[in-house]
Amino acid sequence: MRKVKCEGCGRRTPSFEIVNYGGIEQGYKQLCRRCFNTEAATAAGLDDFQHVDFEPVLLTDHAGKVHKFHFGVFLFGTGVALDAFELRDGNPGGYQFQVVAEPEEDLLALLGRLIEKMRRALAIKHIDDGEHGLQIAGPKVVRGLIDWDAEQGGSAPLLVIDGQEISWDEFGRMVAGFEGFQFKLEIRDKSEEI
Repeated sequence: MRKVKCEGCGRRTPSFEIVNYGGIEQGYKQLCRRCFNTEAATAAGLDDFQHVDFEPVLLTDHAGKVHKFHFGVFLFGTGVALDAFELRDGNPGGYQFQVVAEPEEDLLALLGRLIEKMRRALAIKHIDDGEHGLQIAGPKVVRGLIDWDAEQGGSAPLLVIDGQEISWDEFGRMVAGFEGFQFKLEIRDKSEEI
């Protein structure tokens, strides 16, 4: 895991927790989320905002597999986002979730909402690994996350379904057996319930 020194507190922080903060005139500095949230709260006049670092949580999916989720709090002026993510090779990957609320909302209550959302999503199985490879499961509904596929250089997305990384080609093979069927593709913000 690559770490970067925060220019606010001096703490060495995982690179995915670093925010480039500032502007062209005054320059940019690399801040950890805690320092960024403190500066953003001051700039927005949110005197009561308190950054919280939540401990990782273990949750079990539909197949009984345990997943370790880390959390990140991000203040963005008109709201606060709470992210939950697994780590793969030291970076966010696998299952990823988010909820958004007003900056004044209690972060512990927001964590409770996020964990309930995560439990609901982890309880649903979208793909099976059978004798013909990965297949769409059950009621033929697939939910997931669209991510960057470094191997494709951005020319095709990487999908994260049931916490597994699925290439665009692999997903194409999964739906090829449904020739003649209709489909509905909805794109939603990560913070929305699907």
